[in-house]
Amino acid sequence: MKKLILIGFAAIFVLASCNKDNSIESLLTEQEKSDLIFLRQEEKLAHDVYVYAYQKYGHFVFNNISNSEQTHIDNMTGLLSKYNVVDPAAGLANGVFADNDLQELYNQLITKVDISLIDALEVGATIEDLDISDIQRFYANTTKSDILRVYDVLTCGSRNHLRGFTGQLKPLGVTYSPQFLSVSDYQNIINGSHENCGK
Repeated sequence: MKKLILIGFAAIFVLASCNKDNSIESLLTEQEKSDLIFLRQEEKLAHDVYVYAYQKYGHFVFNNISNSEQTHIDNMTGLLSKYNVVDPAAGLANGVFADNDLQELYNQLITKVDISLIDALEVGATIEDLDISDIQRFYANTTKSDILRVYDVLTCGSRNHLRGFTGQLKPLGVTYSPQFLSVSDYQNIINGSHENCGK
């Protein structure tokens, strides 16, 4: 009898554990899930473009920032794993995306990167401009502290990256004009100092 009771408790424990694991994804709203899936792929886009640009021009800024983007990717995959959301970019080679719109954007950006180093630096600024703008919208879609914390780190990093690319364009006589951020938000970023993100 005692053995049967112990087996019963064990079965209940296993079922409770499974239910907990299977239900954690339900802690996300559909909008939160959609935002995380998109942002994970957008960070991959930034990484892959910068790797491509570094291979083409050998400019240190692309290497440095692509390494930083890998950290951003790790942050995003950590969230996806925590909430049992399938990683849409798992196993995909550089330059390959499950999202058709991001695939098309990647192809367009790479075409511009191929034109010249200046164009490649402008592409970098454009990507960071877009990333910050997208995350600004995503903030309103969640109240979860872990997600907001990652958004903070990613936005901080993108501000540094935007300063990095525009800083490389300036001595070349090129001024980047924001395409997604407001002029005031952009100027506040550019006029700011380098930040120690998440430290």
